[in-house]
Amino acid sequence: MTSELTVREAFFDFCRTVGMTTVFGNPGSTELRMFRDFPDDFDYVLALQETVAVAAAAGHSLGTGNATLVSLHSAGGVGHSLGAVFNAYRDRVPVVVLAGQQSRAMLPTHPFLGADEPALFPRPYVKWSRQPERAEDVPAALAEAYRVAMTPPRGPVFLSVPEDDWDRPAEPVPHRELRTGFAASPAALREVAEALNEAANPVVIVGPGVDDEGALPGAVSLAERIGAPVWISPLSGRSGFPEDHALFRGFLPPVRDHVAAQLEGHDVILVLGAPIFTYHVHSEGRFIPDGARLFHLDCDPAQAAWAPVGTSVLTTIDAGLSGLLELVEKADRPLPEPLARLAKPPVADPFDAALVIETLRERMPEDAVIVEECPSYRDLFHARLPTTRSGGFLTTGSGALGWGLPVAVGRAVAGSGERVVCVIGDGSIMYSVQALWTAVQQRVPMTVLVLNNKGYGAVKALGRRIDLESVPGTDLPGIDFVTLAQGLGCPGRTVTRAADLDAALAEGLGHDGPFILDVSVLADDAAMYDSTP
Repeated sequence: MTSELTVREAFFDFCRTVGMTTVFGNPGSTELRMFRDFPDDFDYVLALQETVAVAAAAGHSLGTGNATLVSLHSAGGVGHSLGAVFNAYRDRVPVVVLAGQQSRAMLPTHPFLGADEPALFPRPYVKWSRQPERAEDVPAALAEAYRVAMTPPRGPVFLSVPEDDWDRPAEPVPHRELRTGFAASPAALREVAEALNEAANPVVIVGPGVDDEGALPGAVSLAERIGAPVWISPLSGRSGFPEDHALFRGFLPPVRDHVAAQLEGHDVILVLGAPIFTYHVHSEGRFIPDGARLFHLDCDPAQAAWAPVGTSVLTTIDAGLSGLLELVEKADRPLPEPLARLAKPPVADPFDAALVIETLRERMPEDAVIVEECPSYRDLFHARLPTTRSGGFLTTGSGALGWGLPVAVGRAVAGSGERVVCVIGDGSIMYSVQALWTAVQQRVPMTVLVLNNKGYGAVKALGRRIDLESVPGTDLPGIDFVTLAQGLGCPGRTVTRAADLDAALAEGLGHDGPFILDVSVLADDAAMYDSTP
């Protein structure tokens, strides 16, 4: 019996059942048949380059908590997107990447635009990848891809579809439910709880998995019950703990000996949803202090396998915290003094990034979401702009530039009117500046704040760390970001005087739609990660 559905109809029907009805993409010839009779209840968000499409889809996923579909054009489009796919994989963002492919009959002759071995192309930075053997298998493959993307640890998946598959007959995808939360064995949780109950001086390290899984309330409850100070893991892509809480101590540096020094004196270390550990520059020495016991709760068996120290317990974070809270006793430890607020820098010229961040903190709406991609000023940013709620801060934990601006656009598309503020470096924004056009077309409430130090400041700082005072190719003079943005339809303002900063931020944060502020700041001459622990 021949099905009355086409592959296209069964494909979109499945997308409806899982709420995946916003499609980000950049179209091409191998996707044209997919667009025939494009459903009225779907939104297509056009990006001008494939990195922007994938990163914006990731921002949308981060806003909705659901996987988002992104459509790319054959091998070339997938190649353009891979930096963003890498970030999505490392940051555990569920994105369903759909790539067009040439007709099946053409594939033996290696056609123009055809992808050779398409399922291998994005690996190893996708959880799952496939080009189905038969056209009628495409809807079921989509369903499998979606379920893999949404199963912890979540992440991107890849599906290649030959362009002549869409009009072929297919069966509907049967409705199924997948319950993805899981907890460790009671014995494993008892082992962790007993160590915490017996600890003289425990410490908690919170990673991006806490925020990703909505487990912040449980992390706060556990830290308060055991009276333990809390650090955020090195280069975390999320916050995961209210940074104005008395137990919050700060952000661990991505250097092995510095992490060990910060943890000195703690006998039990509990790591929640973070790698052990993410480092940016190499140093010798211990991973953790001598004599300390480390327990690691995370949902990723691969991460547990390569962790160099400690006892890993496989569990989703919320389930693991719930189990620990039933077993851990209330400790009688005094709360530490809250971290002191840094004094506001003087309003004087020339001014540095500290004044910009402080002024933003004073002006920013309470429900605003911050997206950060300013590597030169990341430590300064964290020190002066505390995140206090789940989902209030997004960045990349993997470091491939070009992520922040389109993530901010996608997060704004997914929002309900809250302001999204993208704080970005002048080097970073040029990797995906096309995202401003998509922001304008979608009329998203977004403020882009460019910290313009006229160079790749982070690279210069890391060069100084190895006594390299001059690094070629790190100066970026002569870019007029406001004129560039205006060419894409986005209004903006250039700020070169401290006296104009507050009014400019008020204008940018209050504008109806996207707005860019190009703020000239002093170059930061401090070396990265060289502060004394």
